[in-house]
Amino acid sequence: MFALILKRIGAAALIMMILTAVMFWLQRFSTGDPVRARLGPGASQAVVDAARAKLGLDDPVAVQYFRYLGGIVHGDLGTSIRTGRPVQADLGMFIPATAELTIVAFTFALLLAALFAVASALRWPGGRVFRAILTVGGAIPSFLVAIAGIIVFYKYLGVLPATGRTAIPDAPTGPTGMLLVDSAVHGRVDVLADAWTHLLLPAGVLALGPALAIGRVLRSSILTTLVSDHVRTARSVGLGELAVMTRHVIRNAVGPALSMAGLQLGLMFAAVLVVETVFAWPGLGQYVALSIPVDDFPATAGVVLILAAGYVAINTVVDILQATADPRIVL
Repeated sequence: MFALILKRIGAAALIMMILTAVMFWLQRFSTGDPVRARLGPGASQAVVDAARAKLGLDDPVAVQYFRYLGGIVHGDLGTSIRTGRPVQADLGMFIPATAELTIVAFTFALLLAALFAVASALRWPGGRVFRAILTVGGAIPSFLVAIAGIIVFYKYLGVLPATGRTAIPDAPTGPTGMLLVDSAVHGRVDVLADAWTHLLLPAGVLALGPALAIGRVLRSSILTTLVSDHVRTARSVGLGELAVMTRHVIRNAVGPALSMAGLQLGLMFAAVLVVETVFAWPGLGQYVALSIPVDDFPATAGVVLILAAGYVAINTVVDILQATADPRIVL
């Protein structure tokens, strides 16, 4: 197991090295000039050249790359052209909102996937209706589901808000930056309830696609496990269906679903940017949406690297957990 962990960590580090190289070269080939953008269009060429020399942009490419890599290792993602602040400082302001939305959405996805798989495999009453609804919702692009959700639940029914994280102006901002946690810490029940209502629609939209993918894999795995020899043996000795499911079916069926869950959580990092834009959610999606039109490459690259690091880390952990659950798996 220790060798497996070292292997997966090494592979993750290699992937991140390759990604940093790709981002470095994309920045070099970008049509925008970060120095000119920082100094403004009125700066003379002599001032621009002096600034480029001061920033080390006239150094050899290899020197610039290792300086860029060293900065990333030490948490320096550069300076945002749009805000003028260090990118890591900006990300610290926007990441909590994205993390909160992603955690809640992924929790919804796991619950929906489990309900989808068990209801379909055991043929519960109403399972076909639930399966059809989730299949249709998961197959439609998330931005269309988001727009439809706003029209139905905000415009016509008026039961859920359409944008933002909260309508309460004096909501707490610390210590975590996640409203659900911070409102609970400060004992603000009003903020907690309001934050939940603002989360339900974007988190639900974000959860549909992953829930369908994970649920399908889990359902298939459960159906295969239900007809296996050890399950038939468990039933023959008098175990009830609940005991058979919890002791013999779920543990053996969860491996493929766990792998799919890790993949879907990683893909959710891309979908969350779109969903945040539709719902005006003040997270990384809004940060990127404001940075791209002004060619703020350091900010955009910082978001890409953070999301990619999260994706790689999650899949590394999933691989290790999957091997722990089933030691027969060779990765």
